[in-house]
Amino acid sequence: MMKKIFRLIWKFIAGIILFSILTVILLNWLPVKFTPLMGIRYLENPEEEIHHTWVPREEISLHLQLGVIASEDQNFISHNGFDFEAIEKAIEENQEGKRVRGASTISQQTAKNVFLWPGRNWIRKGLEVYFTFLIETFWSKERILEVYLNSIEMGPGIYGANAAAQYWFNKPASELTPSEAAAIAAILPNPREYKANPASNYIEGRKSWIVKQMKNYGKFSFEKREE
Repeated sequence: MMKKIFRLIWKFIAGIILFSILTVILLNWLPVKFTPLMGIRYLENPEEEIHHTWVPREEISLHLQLGVIASEDQNFISHNGFDFEAIEKAIEENQEGKRVRGASTISQQTAKNVFLWPGRNWIRKGLEVYFTFLIETFWSKERILEVYLNSIEMGPGIYGANAAAQYWFNKPASELTPSEAAAIAAILPNPREYKANPASNYIEGRKSWIVKQMKNYGKFSFEKREE
């Protein structure tokens, strides 16, 4: 009896693992039209309209692509999903009593946004590690950035770069200037509270820092991973 139960449990676990792998592989080509966070936000605010338009990475301004890397994950091109140097620095600063900072990479944020839900418990974090490993295995860096820029929350009911560009600056994502791209990147830590336009003094400060980081980063290219 116990053997049969364990066999069923194992089959169930194996089925979930296989399903998750196949889902990740399929999403290497299919656009991500809906995420768990969109569903959660709808349940929290049924009156809030969802704005989301998937566009290829080539139709997203290089300024925004560079802006999110400069502000969120400067080692994105070179790491394998986890920036251990940033993690160590965050742990040190948190232990010293400085302002709590995260160290989630763009890959981790993509895994969380597309497959999981917001939260800080160990189960969710463990699943985030698992899905980060999967997308780093089956997707290219270009694809990870494309999905990230099309799925993250960029305002109240605003998901993805194109919806954000239209909402904040009344233009398509392909036409964002460096300053506008930096403004959108600046609100990502809390996009439901911060505004890209008009920007508060705090966001203006973050925007200036991001523009400086974009200049210091140099020419944006996925070939930088080989340096």
